[in-house]
Amino acid sequence: MVKVDRDAAVSGISSFGLMRAAGHAVAASALRHYPEATRFVCLCGLGNNGGDALIAAAALAGSGARVAVYLMGDPARFTGDAARAFAAVSIPHQPLDTYVPTIGDVVIDGLFGAGLSRAVSSDVAALMRTVTDLTLPVIAIDLPSGVDGRSGQVLGESFQAAQTVTFMTRKPGHLLLPGRTLCGVLQVINIGIPARIVTSHRASLVENTAALWHKAVQVLDPAAHKYRRGHLIVFSGAAPSSGAARMSATAGLSAGAGLVTMVAPTEALPTLAAHLTAIMLRPVDTDEMLSDLVKDTRLNAFVLGPGFGAPDRARRYVAALSDRSLVLDADGITAFRDDPQFLFAAFRGPVRLVLTPHDGEFSRLFPDLAADTALSKIDRATIAAERSNAVIILKGSDTVISEPNGRVAINANAPPWLATAGSGDVLAGIVGAHLAQGMPPFEAATSAVWRHGVAGNKAGEGMTAENLLRAIRPLPRMPSSLARP
Repeated sequence: MVKVDRDAAVSGISSFGLMRAAGHAVAASALRHYPEATRFVCLCGLGNNGGDALIAAAALAGSGARVAVYLMGDPARFTGDAARAFAAVSIPHQPLDTYVPTIGDVVIDGLFGAGLSRAVSSDVAALMRTVTDLTLPVIAIDLPSGVDGRSGQVLGESFQAAQTVTFMTRKPGHLLLPGRTLCGVLQVINIGIPARIVTSHRASLVENTAALWHKAVQVLDPAAHKYRRGHLIVFSGAAPSSGAARMSATAGLSAGAGLVTMVAPTEALPTLAAHLTAIMLRPVDTDEMLSDLVKDTRLNAFVLGPGFGAPDRARRYVAALSDRSLVLDADGITAFRDDPQFLFAAFRGPVRLVLTPHDGEFSRLFPDLAADTALSKIDRATIAAERSNAVIILKGSDTVISEPNGRVAINANAPPWLATAGSGDVLAGIVGAHLAQGMPPFEAATSAVWRHGVAGNKAGEGMTAENLLRAIRPLPRMPSSLARP
């Protein structure tokens, strides 16, 4: 956005005009949401966010509202448009450390914005805590002060905003946790920068929505048979731990794979047969039996890891599948903790591996990235994808999906109750089904994560993984007139 602002000015657009538009948008939000406010308290840093807050203060005063302005630092340090805003605002101002939060105040937070890179000072942190303790409404300009716009992490302390007003586009901190929960209701305001300038600086980073992957969703051919819809293989471990793999297999069938076969040791087959009907079973007890299995080119995709155990066997199986589309989850990931490079080397070339770690599993394959606190979740997923030549689904309430060429999606539709036993197994099966149907790995992963979130919302709070399976719904499909040939 710094580059966007710069290019907008170079193109002839008044940067102060943009600041005025931003400040007026903040004032409009304040009046719309809090007409009953006793006073609007504008907290102004010395950067452009402070300038926005000063413009908002003038607009609020002009509307007849009671307004107080508090500055964080010497006003002589204002520069550029912020200095111009300060000169244009005739409202008396006071030092920030003299502000005493009072019931009835609505706080306009213009202290730091999205560019904060270090922890807030102890006096500002104390003020934030007081405002929070009094449950005063906070309208944040761009981002709640204290939230890192790049990572969504809190740098020491932050405001808990009721409303956040940002401009032209969202920032990563609006979607990544805990920033997302600290923003309150997010408003994205167009302040007049042409779309061509904004899009020219857009990174390969988006929110995960249907617009990202809908072209990869195939319209069903009325004449299609089950093999045309893909054949998914899910590997099971021993009978006592086979429940996780059964979840994955059932999810794969529910998500649209034409056929699903569970591959398991012979001793586990009676247990599997007692629980499954539409899913086929096949015994594999030796590497030779596995070799015979993978000779069948109709088998489109594989899922290995849920409840699998047996790390030595997992490593051998993965090596045998290195030229196939594979979702590696749970025990399959952990099996490579002592030699992740072996896994990465096996899947060089076209991307065909999808890794689905939660933070703990991620640290087993990428301990250096997990330990580096300077990296955001986006950074970790991006570097891991490039290193492993795999699509990474770094799970959580703010799941990040990344592929080796740098494309990244942040998922924001998952309810917190998806954090339950078996939920990840269901996700692995959905990804496998999408791969089996021919979707590219990144689109298979992003659409599966989105679909998983939709199912979680449909199942509702208190759901179990079994409820989640029943809540899987079809993906949005393009109209047939728009379908690719």
